Amino acid sequence: MSESTTAPIDLFEKVKNHERREQLQAANEGGLNPYFRLLTSQAGPVVEMEGRETIMLGSNNYLGLTGDDRVKNAAREALDQYGTGVTGSRLLNGTTPIHVELEEELAAWMETEDAIVFSTGYQANVGCLQAILGPSDTVICDSGDHASLLDGCKLSGAKLRPFRHNQMDKLEKMLQRAADDGGGVLVVVDGVYSMEGDLPDLPRVVELSRHYGARIMVDEAHGVGVLGERGAGATELFGLEDQVDLRMGTFSKSLASCGGFIAGSHEVIDYMRITSRSFIFSASGVPAAVGAALEATRICRNEGAPLFARLLENARYLRHGLEDLGLKVVQPGTMPDGSVADTPVVPVVVGEDWTAVLLWKALFDAGVYCNVAIHPAVPPSGALLRTSLMATHEKEQLDKAIAIIGEVIKDFPTLTEQA
Repeated sequence: MSESTTAPIDLFEKVKNHERREQLQAANEGGLNPYFRLLTSQAGPVVEMEGRETIMLGSNNYLGLTGDDRVKNAAREALDQYGTGVTGSRLLNGTTPIHVELEEELAAWMETEDAIVFSTGYQANVGCLQAILGPSDTVICDSGDHASLLDGCKLSGAKLRPFRHNQMDKLEKMLQRAADDGGGVLVVVDGVYSMEGDLPDLPRVVELSRHYGARIMVDEAHGVGVLGERGAGATELFGLEDQVDLRMGTFSKSLASCGGFIAGSHEVIDYMRITSRSFIFSASGVPAAVGAALEATRICRNEGAPLFARLLENARYLRHGLEDLGLKVVQPGTMPDGSVADTPVVPVVVGEDWTAVLLWKALFDAGVYCNVAIHPAVPPSGALLRTSLMATHEKEQLDKAIAIIGEVIKDFPTLTEQA
């Protein structure tokens, strides 16, 4: 064996000296860390967190179906019939009849030829983009796209051309540049942006993409089971289902489970079944999760309209309540006819990271849980207090939450001054 040498730097040095180390240590010591808090009850409008009753304004359980007896019974039945896991990938021994039923149900709901189910939503995005893109291709992404989309783009090796959030002139510039890249072009946008809660200008995205010969993918993670008469997402809401090539959805929000899917043409979906690495080399979704998602999908298709309407009504109610307190609330955007396009995500602009953390802690101590988004999840000095709604929230619960927020922000006068 040759004489040993040492690496020029310890690989784990970054662990000891990362840029957030001091901030994280101070937050932990002061009990201010807003992350990894313990939920000790079922998800719902009011939960128990760390031994206290708390109004939940930070869940993606948009339709409240995690507590629906039909969904829970479907999960139990799948568990009883197929066990706790199938111990294999879908390609090999991991496909059961309920996996196939779920894909058929999703394709019918999305009004596409086919659908493919992944074990997580993250894997759906990564696996889709890795499969259909290659180093000779170009992918154009909104800067507000979900991290799983950006990771999938990087994994694919395609040339990445991001454009500023919802700026259609910037999108067109990227499309013009991509025309000289020499490969295929894919434009990827969120149907509802998870941090801001706003919608893309999807009609313009489609118009520009078609003009420049690009394919289109829409991440409907926060739109499925929320938007459109059928609850099929922003693509349906804008009437563009026949213009968008691929749609992604997740089960961890409106569909009360865990997993994700891609819907599109049979040709493309079938290609993914034999080329998508996160599909081929991951264990199949566990039966209980698939059974729950299948039942939640059927509920949405058969009787979802009242739930969708109530969810968005609650979002409007909270948004107006927060605005009446003088807070700066991110606006969801508008439809082509000028009407407001409400979504279940209602973020409040806070500004500085520490202010957002302190505000979160004060609200948590007072009995309201919401999410705090700080850099790098948002731009520097763009920290948000991100609230989200459920169809099962009662007005009395929202009124109580608004009252608590109104009392707490009296100690944060700059919040109302910036509105």
